[in-house]
Amino acid sequence: MSAPSPAIVHDRYDDLYLRRILRETKTIAMVGASANWNRPSYFAMKYLLDRGYRVIPVNPAAAGQEILGQKVYGSLAELPQKADMVDIFRNSEAAGPITDEAIRHGAKVVWMQLGVVNDAAAKRAEDAGLKVVMNRCPKIEHSRLAGTIEWHGIASGVISSRKRAL
Repeated sequence: MSAPSPAIVHDRYDDLYLRRILRETKTIAMVGASANWNRPSYFAMKYLLDRGYRVIPVNPAAAGQEILGQKVYGSLAELPQKADMVDIFRNSEAAGPITDEAIRHGAKVVWMQLGVVNDAAAKRAEDAGLKVVMNRCPKIEHSRLAGTIEWHGIASGVISSRKRAL
């Protein structure tokens, strides 16, 4: 009998782990997607769409509208198909209920964006058999692993998750 595999430490990820997730993922539900062109979720969604992923925006405030030509849904339960990955563009506290919804939805991966960390939600997802990534961006990781990160606005000062001061 083999020993159980150790829990993944969520402060760093092996490149093979990230590559496998990005290679096996075809459909991404982006929770917190924004139609605002200067929000990080908009840049990430555009990048992922341009790389051939099917990205379904999830945002209750924009349900029924379109972002980058994709219909927006109010929740994961409303999606017309199962998403392989749930990409969370919400705060760490909101990531808990969204992770629970991702588990019920049948997603294979929960990916929490930069600055989003919820260890209890990650444990629930892993216990349910999902892969988890926290405090990372699939756009940035895809660019980094493809060797094209400098082409995509990283460190340009244009893309920021911080709200502008008035």
